[in-house]
Amino acid sequence: MATKHSAPTVSLEIDQRILMYRMQVALRQFETRAYDLFLENFVKGTSHLSIGQEAIAAGVAAALRPEDWTFATYRGHAHTLARGVPMAPVFAELMGRSSGLMAGKGGSMHLTSVKHGVMGSYAIIGAHMPIACGAAWSAQYRRTEQVAVCFFGDGTVNIGAFHEALNFAAIWSLPVIFICENNLWMEYTRTSDVTAVANPAADRASAYGLESIIVDGNDADAVYEVTQTAVQRARMGSGPSLIEATTYRHGGHSRADPGKYRPDQELAEWLAKDPIPMYRQRLLEAGVADDRLSAIESDVQAEVDAATEEAKQGAVPGEELLLKDVWANGGAAWRN
Repeated sequence: MATKHSAPTVSLEIDQRILMYRMQVALRQFETRAYDLFLENFVKGTSHLSIGQEAIAAGVAAALRPEDWTFATYRGHAHTLARGVPMAPVFAELMGRSSGLMAGKGGSMHLTSVKHGVMGSYAIIGAHMPIACGAAWSAQYRRTEQVAVCFFGDGTVNIGAFHEALNFAAIWSLPVIFICENNLWMEYTRTSDVTAVANPAADRASAYGLESIIVDGNDADAVYEVTQTAVQRARMGSGPSLIEATTYRHGGHSRADPGKYRPDQELAEWLAKDPIPMYRQRLLEAGVADDRLSAIESDVQAEVDAATEEAKQGAVPGEELLLKDVWANGGAAWRN
């Protein structure tokens, strides 16, 4: 039986809630601008946006320490920004500019910032899950109390790496938290059509001796609470956790996908559960002035505008970067 967490039971400081609101607004406005830049041909290739899923990134990041690690999927813009990476270098990376987070060589699907604990976005489904175990194993060995958080989509649960990582983490009692962002659709296929259990991640937790946990992924407070509990367990040496956060992407799988395969009624129902208006209303009911929230929204818009223009000014990478950071000979100098 899965434990469902749909409302916070711990009291969060109002200032912390306001910060989480600001983060959700920032993630929404960043992704909306990224979509516009794609249509204007500034963003090359495709991109995978997380519009509608901002509460997960904001809630989880608020529960982590700066030295903790996160591992994301190709839908990783929000998770990168939530760890404190500035907008401008991320915009520049999407545009393929040398001022980008990875000098324009990584693009939308490979955002990484070790300085901020963002240990990569991975385009291969499930590939990062064993890597997150490796990072957690390192923390366990060095006794640093660091925690690795690994995000993945509902489509990953039928991949072998998912089961291998869960088993390995449980056997070694690793300080790793696996968070399934269940947005109901694995690209163009409804997850329930090809998965034997109703809750694709949570219903499999018991097979590895873990608690089955489901949280409302559109409620940042609930996400924060359940993540905080899992983080505390991990730091105490009590092992891994598997959290299934139910949510919904407002758009298609990628910018090449209009998402027309989803029923209109389903889409309308989930748009009505938009995490940002819901959280804004909660803050108003908690006594936060509307003017204060409006000021936050205006400040974020100005930040997005400034970051956009800064990114546009970045130079296009030159040929000297073609072979940089792509090969190592394995010699002693490289190892040391």
